[in-house]
Amino acid sequence: MPLPANPAELTLADARDALRARTISSVELTRTFLSAIEGARGLNAFITETPERALAMAEDADARLANGDGRPLEGVPLAIKDLFCTRGVRTTAGSRILDNFVPPYESTVTQNLWNAGAVMLGKTNLDEFAMGSSNETSFYKSAINPWRAKGSNQDLVPGGSSGGSAAAVSAHLCLAATGTDTGGSIRQPAAVTGIVGLKPTYGRCSRWGIVAFASSLDQAGPMTRTVRDAAIMLQQMASVDAKDSTSVDVPVPDYEAGIDAGVKGLRIGIPKEYRIDGAPPEINALWAKGAEWLKAQGAEIVEVSLPHTKYALPAYYIVAPAEASSNLARYDGVRYGHRASNASDIIDLYEKSRAEGFGAEVQRRVLIGTYVLSAGYYDAYYTRAQKIRTLIAQDFARAFEQCDALLTPATPGPAFAIGEKSNDPVSMYLNDVFTVTVNLAGLPGISVPAGLTADGLPLGLQIIGKAFDEATVLRTGHAIEQAAGFTARPAMWWAS
Repeated sequence: MPLPANPAELTLADARDALRARTISSVELTRTFLSAIEGARGLNAFITETPERALAMAEDADARLANGDGRPLEGVPLAIKDLFCTRGVRTTAGSRILDNFVPPYESTVTQNLWNAGAVMLGKTNLDEFAMGSSNETSFYKSAINPWRAKGSNQDLVPGGSSGGSAAAVSAHLCLAATGTDTGGSIRQPAAVTGIVGLKPTYGRCSRWGIVAFASSLDQAGPMTRTVRDAAIMLQQMASVDAKDSTSVDVPVPDYEAGIDAGVKGLRIGIPKEYRIDGAPPEINALWAKGAEWLKAQGAEIVEVSLPHTKYALPAYYIVAPAEASSNLARYDGVRYGHRASNASDIIDLYEKSRAEGFGAEVQRRVLIGTYVLSAGYYDAYYTRAQKIRTLIAQDFARAFEQCDALLTPATPGPAFAIGEKSNDPVSMYLNDVFTVTVNLAGLPGISVPAGLTADGLPLGLQIIGKAFDEATVLRTGHAIEQAAGFTARPAMWWAS
């Protein structure tokens, strides 16, 4: 295929094929993205740029391609969410407390990507410790959504927590990026920036070397421009890992090979509980249109019930902070990270280092988590939330007796203005209303861009699948993608 005038326009699949055909070099492609990143610093998508490392990796890739021994992602430039530990490269988790942390080890997922030949452009912005739905809790200030409403120059949030990765993919600053999803942190930012975001089944990708938020919910996944690109990325990210006890030893199929299978003969469930009061009419209209697209391609549409959905959000905001309070106890100002300089004794050092190092949202969730785990409240809150979690998983199991996948909205609305919900945490938490159930049940889900609001902002549809059935999620997502024909791009206002 002929190369576009700007190689940054290539999809990951097309770039991979062009690199293999030697119609473009990895160094050329990498320089294109490094230049784009430099010109887009106003988006604040990256916390750390790694141009020297990127060019060295690209040169190595070109040498391999010249010798005919290129690996699956040889020479493909990627961005990495700054929650993945990268050996010798600062890893902050978007927090002051890890501002100076340089890991001596590599996360399993990123190591898998480097073993596949990928090139690292840098580390992307995120909500502090992945706690947020807008990227506004980052110590390094929010990434900015490349999209703007028609006739407006107001900055919008890129979603969270993987907002920097979403902004980078949407603005064509990389071919793809890694994200993590605890309650929607891949799918929600993907939806509001007009890209594809895939949360795999819990245990499909190793969590080792990823800074932990809520260990029973966190899962790494790809953020890409197309469903095919997501399939290619997941193929390399997924693996069993002896270093992660929650990693599951199940075969990793050839995801890309299966995405063109279509949806003929599949039963697609529409959960009636996802029709919520106050949702913008555009959301429901797009959802109905998505069902029609799948029906037109031969799928059967069936209504299903997930009766405990209404309890999902409160259950999530008990379980996740509880695990966070435990995971974040390790940040004490002693072994690594920020250390207070004016402490009088060891207890004072702990208190001041944590008070200075953690932002307001992280402090809020640690306190909530400590409260729900405390004596006298454990059974009233945490135990009850875990019971709800079991009931939600059972709801999905019963629904999947009637269908092969579920179709739902990805978000309750488009991107909102930076600062609009900062003082209303409950309103912020409601952004995850369509996504948290998937994490509580450990299931795979994908957000696919499917339309625009009247103001010209992207909206996404979500496909939810059975455990370890990412193949069906991807083929259904691909069918939605083909029917929607979503080709809209944000105007490059940041480059002017």
